[in-house]
Formats: sequence, C-alpha cells, structure tokens
Amino acid sequence: MSNNVIVEKTVTIDNKYGLHARPAMQFVELAGKFSSAVNLIRGEKVADAKSIMEVLMLAAEKGSELVIRADGGDAEAAVDALLQLVASKFDEE
Repeated sequence: MSNNVIVEKTVTIDNKYGLHARPAMQFVELAGKFSSAVNLIRGEKVADAKSIMEVLMLAAEKGSELVIRADGGDAEAAVDALLQLVASKFDEE
C-alpha cells in the first residue's frame, strides 16, 4: 500500500499574456522540484507539468481555467507551490 496522495486544485490564469514561454518555464521548473507526478489539465488536454512543450501546447491564455493535479508523497506541497506561482501572476504585473 502506498502513501501517495492525489491533490487537485483549479486555477485561473490571470496574468496579461497567459501561460506564454516565460511563465510556462517557471511553472515547469517549479513542478520539477517535486517528486510527485504533476499534470496541468485544460478541458480534455492533460499535460505533464514538468514538460515545457506539453505545458505550452495547452495554449492557456488569460482567463483560462486549469486544473493542477499532483500524485505522490509531496503532492500537497507541489500543488500549493504552483498555486502560489499562478496567484503571483508569475511576477509579471
């Protein structure tokens, strides 16, 4: 039996230009610091949050609703950290 936890939270991308290259890279770098599997979900599309190409393929513009899902021992910490990053508008404003 594993002690893995799945945590999901919905966020809205509020920074001016959405999840373009720079904030996407910040997101991927932060997700990569956690051992949990982290996904970013937009509608039917699921992206590995540790892959810059997959995150950019979501084409998440301002106002997009995304689900951050983490599965693993540090899932809650991963989702909380990523939520804070999104809430900070990636320090763009």
